[in-house]
Amino acid sequence: MTTVRRLPATDVDEVLTRMRALDAALPPRDGVAVFNRVYLSVTEELRRRLEARAFADPTAAAELGARFAGRYLAAVAAEPRDAPACWRPLLQLRGHRGIRPLQFALAGINAHVGHDLALAVVDAARALDLEPPDLERDFDRVGELLTAIEERVREELMPGPDLLDIADPLTHLAGSWSLDRARDAAWAASRVLWSLRRMPEMYEEFTEKLDTGVGLIGRFLLTPLDR
Repeated sequence: MTTVRRLPATDVDEVLTRMRALDAALPPRDGVAVFNRVYLSVTEELRRRLEARAFADPTAAAELGARFAGRYLAAVAAEPRDAPACWRPLLQLRGHRGIRPLQFALAGINAHVGHDLALAVVDAARALDLEPPDLERDFDRVGELLTAIEERVREELMPGPDLLDIADPLTHLAGSWSLDRARDAAWAASRVLWSLRRMPEMYEEFTEKLDTGVGLIGRFLLTPLDR
């Protein structure tokens, strides 16, 4: 696996450089590579929209996007045992041949949105001396971008209509997880974390529980389906 600097990403262009380096270095079938291609396309579109000033506060949107991505890049740079619990299923099972590409993509989106997004909102609010409600409009616009990409991922990685079977376990798995619900939960979690920011023990406990719960969902999404 390629070496990625473990510094937090604070610039969208730096994030893109690091994602492209991963894309070039990883085997295409690698589970992290599958998710990275998805996320690279999200970040490229984010960069285009920032240039077009499509956000209410481009500076805040860029800060949120970069800190969001920085958590992913730090996770994939770590040894699996040292990564957040939400990322461990993907990092540990990335080479499993019984897991289909759509599962890898959804597991990565689940870890990143379910856990990292809430923490990134808090990170960005602190860095900008704002509060989460000040970021809500741009949070929603980033979320809309993620939703569009998720729809494309499902179209590209789900079997074609001639192969799709309602009884196929992949159909069940793909239908059991919702990005919209994960986004809503991430926003709610960010508000809770913000309210706990001056209570370190409770903040850490909530973060740990969030991480563990998202990791359990990721493990479910990566249930091997093929032999």
